[in-house]
Amino acid sequence: MCSVRYKIRMIAIIDYGMGNIHSVKKALEAKGAKVVVTSNPAEIKRSAKLVLPGVGAFGDAMAELKDRGLIGPVAEHIKDGKIFLGICLGMHLLFESSEESPDVPGLGILKGRIVRFNPAAGLKIPHMGWNQIKLRKVNCPLFKGLETGAEVYFCHSYYPRPADPGVIAAGTEYGEDFASIIWSNNVLAAQFHPEKSQSAGLKILENFVNL
Repeated sequence: MCSVRYKIRMIAIIDYGMGNIHSVKKALEAKGAKVVVTSNPAEIKRSAKLVLPGVGAFGDAMAELKDRGLIGPVAEHIKDGKIFLGICLGMHLLFESSEESPDVPGLGILKGRIVRFNPAAGLKIPHMGWNQIKLRKVNCPLFKGLETGAEVYFCHSYYPRPADPGVIAAGTEYGEDFASIIWSNNVLAAQFHPEKSQSAGLKILENFVNL
């Protein structure tokens, strides 16, 4: 039987065939977390915290979640008030829709849509490499020990445009100011890859583990 400490610290990373799972798992374990990589709804239900990573296309990701019976467990986890972290594509899936797959509804946990960077602005797409995050909500639980202007690693062509700007905890400038961290109650999400973002990213993951 699991100890009480084990139950509290357990973090499930959802395996739906499209995430940078190995790096995320290693980074969380380095910060003291007990981690399970799973596509089992029962394991997801038992976990105190949930991570939805992702690399790939919005429509393909939603299809995989549906085929594996994971949409309901993710929604239930969030509805129950448990802590959730979305990373990159995992952040996008929280919203209602995406320009990448216009006919595919997202999870709809957050109102808003995912839009593509405007190539007419002379931007290189995807936005790839290091860039700064500017903290808007310094009380966000991911920001303990973090300063505005910290550099993190991005790799994306699309970004979230929330219906409620109040959920934007940090922004980043790339042609325009876009949401790079979302915080809404127990739901946290990052557009960048904290597992690839060296000291700043590891600090964010450490804060997540310690929530």
